[in-house]
Amino acid sequence: MTDDVWRRQEIESPCVKLCMLSPQSGICVGCFRTGEEIGRWSTYSPEQRQDIMAALPEREGLLAKRSGGRNARLKRQRSARRNQT
Repeated sequence: MTDDVWRRQEIESPCVKLCMLSPQSGICVGCFRTGEEIGRWSTYSPEQRQDIMAALPEREGLLAKRSGGRNARLKRQRSARRNQT
C-alpha cells in the first residue's frame, strides 16, 4: 500500500518522524518546528507553511550539536529530501 491516496497539492509536513522537542530551544530535533507549529500545521495556509519551511534551515543552528549516529542519519535524511525537490 502506498501513501499516494493521501497526497495533496499542498506543502507537505517537514516531519522526519524523529519527534522530540529540545528543552533548551523548544524546537523539534527532527524537523526544527516549534511545538505550536507542529500542532497547528494542518490549519496553516500554504503561505504560512512556506514561511515556516523557509525558516527551518536557520533553526538547525539553534540546537546543541551532538556527535554520533543520530545526527548523521538526520543530516542524510535532510540532504536526500532537499535533492528530491
